[in-house]
Amino acid sequence: MTSSMAKVVYKSYNRNDGSLFPVYLSDMVPSEHPARVVDAVVENLDIRELERTYKGGGTSSYAPRALLKVIIYAYLSNIYSGRQIAQAWRESIIYMWLGGTLIPDFRTINNFRSKRLVGTFEDLFTQVVKLLVDEGLVTLDVQYIDGTKIESAANKYTFVWKRSTETNKAKLEKNVRAVLEQAERALEMEQKESETEQPLTAKEMEQRTERILEKMKEKEGAMDKDLRKAVAKVAKESVGKMLEYERKLDILGERNSYSKTDPDATFMRMKEDAMNNGQTKPGYNVQISTENQYITNYGIYWRPNDQGTLIPFMTSFSDRYGVQSEKVVADAGYGSEQNYAWLEDNRIEAFVKYNMFHAEDKRKYRDDPFLAQNLHYNEEEDYYVCPMGQHMEHIGDVKSKSDLGYVSTISRYRAHNCTGCPLRCMCYKGKGDCRIIEVNHKNDGYKAKAKERLTSEEGLYHRSMRPIEPEAVFGDIKFDHGFKRFRLRGDAKVSVEFGLVALAHNLRKYAKVQTLNHPVTTEPAVALLPENEANNAA
Repeated sequence: MTSSMAKVVYKSYNRNDGSLFPVYLSDMVPSEHPARVVDAVVENLDIRELERTYKGGGTSSYAPRALLKVIIYAYLSNIYSGRQIAQAWRESIIYMWLGGTLIPDFRTINNFRSKRLVGTFEDLFTQVVKLLVDEGLVTLDVQYIDGTKIESAANKYTFVWKRSTETNKAKLEKNVRAVLEQAERALEMEQKESETEQPLTAKEMEQRTERILEKMKEKEGAMDKDLRKAVAKVAKESVGKMLEYERKLDILGERNSYSKTDPDATFMRMKEDAMNNGQTKPGYNVQISTENQYITNYGIYWRPNDQGTLIPFMTSFSDRYGVQSEKVVADAGYGSEQNYAWLEDNRIEAFVKYNMFHAEDKRKYRDDPFLAQNLHYNEEEDYYVCPMGQHMEHIGDVKSKSDLGYVSTISRYRAHNCTGCPLRCMCYKGKGDCRIIEVNHKNDGYKAKAKERLTSEEGLYHRSMRPIEPEAVFGDIKFDHGFKRFRLRGDAKVSVEFGLVALAHNLRKYAKVQTLNHPVTTEPAVALLPENEANNAA
């Protein structure tokens, strides 16, 4: 007896088989796919500023809206390389649906990203954040601010240090000045005398050398050969070297270092230090503000520390949206007298720690009677009382200027006589007979206000939210999505690149919200379109 077996049927597998009706690429993109959110959002953007970068004439150009969709979706999918984006466009149905089947090469993608988006992308990012405001996802009333250092695309061994450049320039100037002055004395040339010795620039060095060489031709037989060679060496090598030092110092400006392969990058200590030896790398200090874990503002800065970035960053926020946040929350890296003063002048409620905020609550600090901060202060008569009861009178004020140019007033107080005091060895270690303390009353006042806010019920809430706002966003960008190093070079291009990262982060989160709340529609929301386009859409 034989058992009957059912016939196995396979689906048609003929790659050259056509179909009666065409298959649309959109039919192969799921309705909840994040690409549909990218498509809908970019369709609603006003890209007229971007379109103005096209001059017209010549061959046809790839549609900027299509390129924008593909690049944003690539960043959303953790693809940051121009070559990899071009490859994905050739191979992925999602990319073909977003950008069409006319596929540009990686050069077109890189040129669009590094040239056409420079100067135009800021407005596109702002439009998307305003969309989030209209959706009720952010309010722009509060900023949770933090910064991180991201490595530049530059070679890490192409450093130029300011101190080394200034030292070498001074040595060269000293040697050249000695040679030129010796030659001028030998030729009996007139020398200008000045009370203060002015720096010898490359241009002046070249002019003096030319005059000396012309004079040497007149007395060719009477000149010392070694001196002639030394002057010739100045003309041949030293002038060019001095020009190089001047160019480096001009690029450095206020910075202490830069990279030869990315002059806008500054050498900074990175947390991602594989060798764990504190090695500096060329990079940028990236600042963001978040609300509900959406990035509402971003900025690129050369200063390694966060303290000097707060004011320009807050100013960029108001420039972007035309309004300023009512509240700002930041960690101790931003707490300084200058920043507190600026925030108060602009009527911004600041929940910003200072560097000793947590240390003040520790028993070792709180119970130390010899610390200047713990001495009793008589505000009416302006004196402090030391642990032995001696008055420390006000003896004057001194001015202190920060590296940012902010001037603080420091008040000095001195005890009458500490000789023979039984607490002398515990009170201070100075060699003088009287202890002197320095107090910044204005900064202490700002700190007292900050502590009052930070320890309030609202302050405790904001302090609990700050680690899960910008810190969590940076963690998501750097570790979950692998963006730890820039691909482009220069401030303007790096700003566009991180802007794409920030926009992709926002749309990735927005797509999840859309999926949870309601199915994503491919129909554009008319509200964000320019007026003439909105009328056409209607």
